[in-house]
Amino acid sequence: MRGTPVVSGASTGKGGAVEEPLKRLMQELGNAINDSLSESERIAEAIGEIKKAGYDVFLVLEATIGFNRRDENADEEEAEDAEVAEAPPKTVFETTGKIKLTSQDHRFLRALKIAVDDEK
Repeated sequence: MRGTPVVSGASTGKGGAVEEPLKRLMQELGNAINDSLSESERIAEAIGEIKKAGYDVFLVLEATIGFNRRDENADEEEAEDAEVAEAPPKTVFETTGKIKLTSQDHRFLRALKIAVDDEK
């Protein structure tokens, strides 16, 4: 596993080009993930056990990481709007205290060893 790239490629997911500074940052993230996996004693031990059992190991991981450019002005406006926004009205539920259970409901509850008082 050591030396094998786990994370590679750069795409915006919508077919657009990735800006060069972001591409470098994405590559750095990929390298950090690769290093973490390569240096993990726990992963190395697990792979070693599989090899001892007589198997070859092929490890392929796929990560999807999304990026959206933040609009600094929009963040400030959203914070101001959140302070002004009112809380939605609370929903009030009323109940009669009785529910109707079907025979399927009864079978399910019995399977779970839950007793139900019938009013038949």
